[in-house]
Amino acid sequence: MVRHFGIVAALAAGACAITPKQLLQAPRRGAPVPNPSGKVALFSYSQYSFEEQSTTSAWQLLNLETGEITDSGLNSTEVNEAVWLPGTETGLLYINGTNEEVPGGVTLWIGDISKPLESKLVASLDAPYSGLKVANTSSGDLRFLVNTLAYPNGTAYNPDLAPTPPHTGRLYSDIYPRHWDTWLTKQRYAVFAGSLLKSSGYGLVNHTLRNLLEGVDYNVTRPESPVQPFGGSGDYDISPDGSTYAFLSKAPHLNKANFTASYIYVGAFDSAAAPQALNGPGSEAYEAGHQGASGAPTFSPDSAKLAYYQQDGDYYESDRVKLYVVDIDQGGYTTGNGSAVSTSNWKGLAPNWDRSPGSIAWAPDSESFFVTAEDYARTRAFHIPLSSDADFKPENLTSVTSITGIAVLPDSSLIVAANAIWTSAEFYTLSPNGTQNVLFSAVEVDEDLAGLGPHTLEEFFYTGSLPDFDQQMHSLVVKPSNFSENETYPLAYIIHGGPQGSNANAWSTRWNFQVWADQGYVVVAPNPTGSTGFGQELTDRIQGEWGGYPYYDVVLGWEYVRDNLSSFIDTKNGIVAGASYGGFMTNWIQGHDLGREFKCIVTHDGISNTESAFTTEELWFMRHDYLGPIWAENTTYSKWNPQDHIANWSTPQFVVHNTLDYRLPESDGLSLFNILQTKGIPSRFLNFPDENHHVLKAENSLFWHTEIFNWINHWSKGTDLDSNAIGQ
Repeated sequence: MVRHFGIVAALAAGACAITPKQLLQAPRRGAPVPNPSGKVALFSYSQYSFEEQSTTSAWQLLNLETGEITDSGLNSTEVNEAVWLPGTETGLLYINGTNEEVPGGVTLWIGDISKPLESKLVASLDAPYSGLKVANTSSGDLRFLVNTLAYPNGTAYNPDLAPTPPHTGRLYSDIYPRHWDTWLTKQRYAVFAGSLLKSSGYGLVNHTLRNLLEGVDYNVTRPESPVQPFGGSGDYDISPDGSTYAFLSKAPHLNKANFTASYIYVGAFDSAAAPQALNGPGSEAYEAGHQGASGAPTFSPDSAKLAYYQQDGDYYESDRVKLYVVDIDQGGYTTGNGSAVSTSNWKGLAPNWDRSPGSIAWAPDSESFFVTAEDYARTRAFHIPLSSDADFKPENLTSVTSITGIAVLPDSSLIVAANAIWTSAEFYTLSPNGTQNVLFSAVEVDEDLAGLGPHTLEEFFYTGSLPDFDQQMHSLVVKPSNFSENETYPLAYIIHGGPQGSNANAWSTRWNFQVWADQGYVVVAPNPTGSTGFGQELTDRIQGEWGGYPYYDVVLGWEYVRDNLSSFIDTKNGIVAGASYGGFMTNWIQGHDLGREFKCIVTHDGISNTESAFTTEELWFMRHDYLGPIWAENTTYSKWNPQDHIANWSTPQFVVHNTLDYRLPESDGLSLFNILQTKGIPSRFLNFPDENHHVLKAENSLFWHTEIFNWINHWSKGTDLDSNAIGQ
């Protein structure tokens, strides 16, 4: 059945289509961070100009009572990041991205948002530190954490001052020489700590910072925090009283190419004793079988507890995430280097909840916290008391949009940042009784988003292919902004990546369903076997089944559209597109019956030859999803290999593969293109030498959209094919 959102489509008649250029030049806003009193919040703002070929940025203030947005007065060209000073109304600590004394370094400033021009320089830092977190101690001294790359000896690495070797060779003795878009060097990220003394006008103690990872034992993998390539300040925390710190690092006894395991380390701020892993080998958590990737270490407001999450499997990135809390004892025991932190009363929370939470935000009384988790194609917020029992099932607190950030206000209300297919940003407060007060909506103020709204979004459920599975498959449907009931539109069938991922009701500047629909299509975005947010069983059952259950779910979804939505969707002139695992699936579709049902295919950075999958560096991924290494028996490398079905290939195909995508090397995309060309199948190959798995630069993204839409419009609608492609 098709589910329509119960919102009057008042904008539909006069709605305007959104173009790729409008998408990419529309303002982008970070999640608002409230001040300690919960009256105002600070957030980042940026906007790209195609005319100027440059980005403007600002720090803006949101009044949490009126919704009024004003300029903060902070110089956005200098201020890289800013945090509120605990215990103050308007105090700030911020990083200036330049340092007149040390090239490549940064400076630390203390100031007041009400008097931004009167800020005071308090520290000159010798490297490009970022990820600022601060605590205000009982004495008024400020303790803070930052991170940057560090040399093997523990000192901060400054690329502007580093010597340049006379050669360009890269020599490796261990597996995992590169990851995502970066070749590994001897430097690793580390969390550094510093103190600003109130009695000396907040001068930096000893004029230096301390590397908190020094002294952590390892025998295989050197400690690193934040964990790359996506880790940031969410990988570490400092207790509100400044006494304790915690950080995330990979398992020191396991190789990163074959294992995903990571642990939470805790230590006393004023002690030289090395931090200890609270959930590493020998811990209660480890012995109970919780040995996978950890995340989000977050101290309670009273500094007495630490919450975090962890997966069980040590080589499965999409295992279910489970929540834990431990008590923190700063004076647990002493070592030769000073006091050390001990933990006790380790407890799992909502262990039977079949969702995977992400961010953690404590309530003011330290007796509960809020988490975000993906749930039926949306990221939602949930409240979890520490007193809850094992059968506790958290209930959704938020609306039909997807959360991008939450923060807890002093009265236990939430300030929520969210987006959806129809809006890039929405800010609202959510009271403990459930009252929602919208403070800001991008579609109401951004000219490029005018006319967008929830009237274009529907969803349907259909019976999938999994045996003995009591849920239906889910799919989103996105109509053009100027949709007419009297017309039919070609199908744009978009398969998500992952494969443990989802097609969600969320805004994107890469695969924006509304932009695709506004090319004159109806987008259908299914969530087949392997999808996240619908329960762990659906996620897990793609293991060893890449071309099996998910493919048949995609076929059944297409058949549902053909048989039930033909009044406004034209499947005969439809196209299919996908990236990453979605790229694999489009390559698999090319060699199977469903491939003959589309006018053309778009494949972005997808595997076409599974038997060359060991060119990746994430070998744990192949080991899990393909049931072992490539030489083992009963694996599925050959079973689901798209290139074993070359004889059936015939549909025109557009191939994108980027040079810096080290997880899925560009040679795979070139192989796919060479086969298509040799077989005489109409095809094009698009490559960005400066992009990784994603196309992030605005000018590149505009070209990506332009050429893909030119391709699908030519084959689906008969428009002219441009002559931009380079020929012989």
